[in-house]
Amino acid sequence: MTHKPDDQLQELLDTAHLAADKARNITRAWFRTDLSVQNKIDSSPVTIADEQTEQVIRDVILQRHPDHGFLGEETGTHLDHADWKWVIDPIDGTKSFATGMPTFGTLISVLYQGSPVIGIIDHCVLDERWVGICGQPTTHNGETCHTRTTQKLENASVYTTTTDMFDDHTAIQASRLTGVCKFRVFGGDCYGYGLIASGFNDLMCEADLKPYDYFALVPVVTGAGGVISDWQGNPLTMNSKGEVLASANINLHNAALERLNSGS
Repeated sequence: MTHKPDDQLQELLDTAHLAADKARNITRAWFRTDLSVQNKIDSSPVTIADEQTEQVIRDVILQRHPDHGFLGEETGTHLDHADWKWVIDPIDGTKSFATGMPTFGTLISVLYQGSPVIGIIDHCVLDERWVGICGQPTTHNGETCHTRTTQKLENASVYTTTTDMFDDHTAIQASRLTGVCKFRVFGGDCYGYGLIASGFNDLMCEADLKPYDYFALVPVVTGAGGVISDWQGNPLTMNSKGEVLASANINLHNAALERLNSGS
């Protein structure tokens, strides 16, 4: 038997907050300590803090919702085809975390039949938490927040975590967009998406992301009045290529999509 998303949203949100709270205890304890950083098979970095944080999140979720699916960056999948599925990045921005930069975050998302209905972006060191819930306004530390109304790319700010995420082709596409913006900022990890939701940033343009990198962002950005999609304007799914564009509003998003694809 399946349930409509609104039947369980408050219960699931309570679980998400509890998981984020417990994750904070782990990441704060390890932050700016002498951590060993290892490379995984895909060459992405991982630390004991990533592993312990995901394990505590996984334990909270599966103890409270044993029939739910789970996908985590470090611990893999559980009940992959369940209607309700949690997708987790315990430390989004491991390189930032390992080098003492506080913009890393914990990403917690809940999907119903493949669509994200809850998203949390949590920054424990900065004590900031964005919460997006399907059909409700996004909040930042409990207060409603909203994107800004920038309409033209030449007046817009754009964030990209790192140029290392682009290959030869996507680097050309991204430069078409970022080159016409008012200014571009590098770094920030998932923090830049929260800044869009709170009206301090206009665009995020990134590539080579995985589902656990982007699903939590969707309810946060859209619930604040923004738009988020792949570089073709399609909704983000489990099978997306990992190219992500987030914008403060639909007009800016359409203009950014046009720039990204103007030479394709």
